[in-house]
Amino acid sequence: MKFFVDTADIAAIAELNDLGMVDGVTTNPSLILKSGRDILEVTREIAELVDGPVSAEVVALEADAMIAEGRKLAAIAPNIAVKLPLTWDGLKACKVLSGDGFMVNVTLCFSANQALLAAKAGASFISPFIGRLDDINLDGMELIEDIRIIYDNYGFETEILAASIRTVNHVLDCARIGADVMTAPPEVIKKLASHPLTDAGLATFLKDWEKTGQKIL
Repeated sequence: MKFFVDTADIAAIAELNDLGMVDGVTTNPSLILKSGRDILEVTREIAELVDGPVSAEVVALEADAMIAEGRKLAAIAPNIAVKLPLTWDGLKACKVLSGDGFMVNVTLCFSANQALLAAKAGASFISPFIGRLDDINLDGMELIEDIRIIYDNYGFETEILAASIRTVNHVLDCARIGADVMTAPPEVIKKLASHPLTDAGLATFLKDWEKTGQKIL
């Protein structure tokens, strides 16, 4: 499973990228706001930093305007994926932009039917939002599983990009089901390395090592 990092924080991206933990980056208007940076400037910097797809989101609501914004964003760098909302106008824009040869990430997906439409419109990625479904007592993992079955049934090449990842268990479940990609904030990715038994074992080793009175350096 590929790891995308969901942030516009350059330092956080660079740290994970140096460890080989970044296969791509996703941003959205909320993350751009949090960064305090100009969208074109920060998107260009991210695209230069990482080799994989960098999702940059349009803010228009009408298809023609989405297409115009998408083309401007795609012109920033070859690895830009234009991020479009899963609306009828978003699907229209997806068809045009994917036809132009641009990567398209269709976002805010909450049903398998929506995912089916996005695949037929030529989306490179479909982004089902797991955490937001969990918030309203629906099982986000059921959606990932349904999309996986449908895409496999018909050979769609659209990649399932599990989004709104909030816990390490979300990551594990997505990997089990077979999501192609997951995108998560840097802090969630770092938590994948944590386990209380690892901490306890390390503490024991260090305590015993101190008793030996030895040093390696």
